[in-house]
Amino acid sequence: MATATRKARAKGKTSAYDVAEHLRTPEEMAAYLDAWLVEAPDDISGIARALGDIARAKGMSQVAKEAGLSRESLYRALSEGGNPSFATVLKVARALGVRLHAHPA
Repeated sequence: MATATRKARAKGKTSAYDVAEHLRTPEEMAAYLDAWLVEAPDDISGIARALGDIARAKGMSQVAKEAGLSRESLYRALSEGGNPSFATVLKVARALGVRLHAHPA
């Protein structure tokens, strides 16, 4: 019986989780970015990826156009290992319809 269960599990398919598929509303997008800013404020790469996730949820081409950037440069800047300038972060945030807030630590 245990062998049959293991075989059944081994045959199950898995797929990669894409958070962008679950960010449907502006409130969900803002909450997702805010969670990164609160939980991992020093993780620059993670925050950039979070912006990328939101941009993909909204439509990368549309966000790139609204931010005044090429789609390719936006993908590159917001990918893992990307290092966007602060100006790029602000342009993307504005195009996404989110704001960054400062609170006393």
